[in-house]
Amino acid sequence: MTGIGTAERLQTDDGARLATSVTGGSGRTVVLVHGWGGARSVWDTVATPLAVLGYRVVSFDLRGHGGSSTGRDGVSLDRLRADLGQVLDRFGAEDPILVGHSGGGYTALAYAAADQRRLGGLVLAGTAAYGQDTPAGELRMMGNPVFSWALRRPALGRRMLGGMLGPDAGRSIAELNRELFASVEPAVRREFFRISCGMDLRPGLATVTVPAVVLAGENDKIISCSYGEELSRTLPRGRFEKIPGAGHLLPLESPDHLVRAVTGLA
Repeated sequence: MTGIGTAERLQTDDGARLATSVTGGSGRTVVLVHGWGGARSVWDTVATPLAVLGYRVVSFDLRGHGGSSTGRDGVSLDRLRADLGQVLDRFGAEDPILVGHSGGGYTALAYAAADQRRLGGLVLAGTAAYGQDTPAGELRMMGNPVFSWALRRPALGRRMLGGMLGPDAGRSIAELNRELFASVEPAVRREFFRISCGMDLRPGLATVTVPAVVLAGENDKIISCSYGEELSRTLPRGRFEKIPGAGHLLPLESPDHLVRAVTGLA
């Protein structure tokens, strides 16, 4: 679950230690930001072909996920945006293409709205700019130890998270998703899902003029395609693509589409 490439830890200004991986050549930098309940290893089948094409690919575990600690400031969208900025600083990313999936897309959008000057492009997969309020009951479930106990049972956990996947996703994808989701501490998982409550990034996106590709799975039951379509219209240079048959986990289900989106921008 550690991702590919050369691994190191980056310490943020609030003391969090972020696990990172860098792979590929000396070409343009691509920075990959995973969603809530994931880890940088979800990007392996995206990072490998990009590295073969000569890109330098940077991925990292969000605070409280995978090999990263939480830090003194805890969890908020502003804090995640700051973490992303420190990753870009650490790896000297000039004109990078920023790729965000699901909650990682919220982070990428928040960063772009605050400081698009250093970005070369955006690829946004299975994400939205607003309308993703997590119900109170679901937030309680995310922090419930019984829910975590169930997630640690492979067959049961895969069934519980099955709605995240399209109908053609294989068992290996479902199992990796379960393992990653189960590995996040319940309290951390709850606080991440709380981030989307009341979130509306649209006001800051109308002036984000870097080229952007917005991808959505046709069968995404977590974030409807309609939100992706609206996001593409909100971004002045946004383009929307619906992926037939795919569900929410596009880095695992449709890595080729993500690679093509990156190379198309580059």
